[in-house]
Amino acid sequence: MLTDELARRACSQRGLSIPEELSPASVLAVAETDVADLGSIVAAALAHSQAARTLLAALEAEQTVPEAAVRDYYDRNQDRFLTPDALRRGVDPFGEAAPSDTLPYEDVREAISRELLRAAGRQAFFGWLDQSRAGVTYSHGHEHPGDPSHPDHEHRH
Repeated sequence: MLTDELARRACSQRGLSIPEELSPASVLAVAETDVADLGSIVAAALAHSQAARTLLAALEAEQTVPEAAVRDYYDRNQDRFLTPDALRRGVDPFGEAAPSDTLPYEDVREAISRELLRAAGRQAFFGWLDQSRAGVTYSHGHEHPGDPSHPDHEHRH
């Protein structure tokens, strides 16, 4: 709830329009791998808060990824760009892979760029959330479980 309220305020300050939440069907399903990457609190906020999703989309749209970063990602992660045939043959991307065993940069450039933009948007969202929560004072007994600033950070609700 806190993340939703903070996101609503941030959207208002930025002049962002938050789509109406129509029904439980508007709840976003968050993939398990995304929950692991995002953390459970952020994943729950994005699943249930249109404001948080709107803010994340705005933050992602503000990001830029230089062409050199996209190319560097491709060069450092050759294992992710093996052709299906190379995978079937068990080609070692860091050993004896032939140029034909790897998908061409031009074919995967856009997907890499989208992935890096998404990661940069998430990083900006995490930074925004950390900064926004820094000024929040919780009522006694309503601190978040696991908050190390709380003397009893191992309590449960």
